[in-house]
Amino acid sequence: MGKSYAVIGDPIDHSLSPNIHSAAFRELNLDASYIAYRIPRDELEIGIEGLKKIKIDGFNVTIPHKVEMMKYLDKIDETCSVIGAVNTVTNENGILKGYNTDMDGFLDPIKKRKIEIKNSRVLLLGAGGAARAIVAGFAKEKSQDISIYNRTETKSRELVKFAKSLELNSSEITLSSIKNEIREYDIIVNATSIGLQNEDSIIDFDGVKENVLVYDIVYMPMHTDFLNKAKERNTKIIFGYEMLLGQAVRAFEIWHKIEAPYNAMKKALLGGV
Repeated sequence: MGKSYAVIGDPIDHSLSPNIHSAAFRELNLDASYIAYRIPRDELEIGIEGLKKIKIDGFNVTIPHKVEMMKYLDKIDETCSVIGAVNTVTNENGILKGYNTDMDGFLDPIKKRKIEIKNSRVLLLGAGGAARAIVAGFAKEKSQDISIYNRTETKSRELVKFAKSLELNSSEITLSSIKNEIREYDIIVNATSIGLQNEDSIIDFDGVKENVLVYDIVYMPMHTDFLNKAKERNTKIIFGYEMLLGQAVRAFEIWHKIEAPYNAMKKALLGGV
């Protein structure tokens, strides 16, 4: 009897996860399947019961369920409890355990490039879904400080407080201050959804120092205006798909306890981006 996995969320039909995981199963000849399963916002409890009934072996959780799903878990790992959101679940005989692979998924491409995070000065644009995981990652890797810009100031304030609770120096920043201080940063991250609809980048990278790392977590389109403008300044760049891939690899390894076939998964993902 093969194992079964899913990704739950709403909307879900745009998810690239089924392609990525199915490619991994094919590469390693695993008897397993992975589907996208739409669970509307207010039907999470019924949806989870349904997944338990069919004895699903594990599932990924995406918008809008990443926080509410915490209520239905029997166990959670440490990263999950720090971030306060879940995106990967294992089901062992009806016992649901939650993990959050956002942080490791985010850090993975930086580490692959052997870029030093310790003592780095970070500028983070956005305070939405993935931002807490990103802040937690920089705190874990001992960045020196993180400046946070968000259009809604209450959200950036909350995130600054969260960073400080993890002993990471942090402060809010305005767009006009970014212009003046951009030279100070070693790492600049876009965690807003700006770029999804091909919008212009909210910063222009005027005056960035050489060798700054610029990272966009938007993965479709792959070449956002944010990254295109950064490239003109000869910065190092990381594409959003690399974080998505990092998350998928970590989820795969949690479920299967074997090394994920990174290249096969990357190929499947880039076919869909």
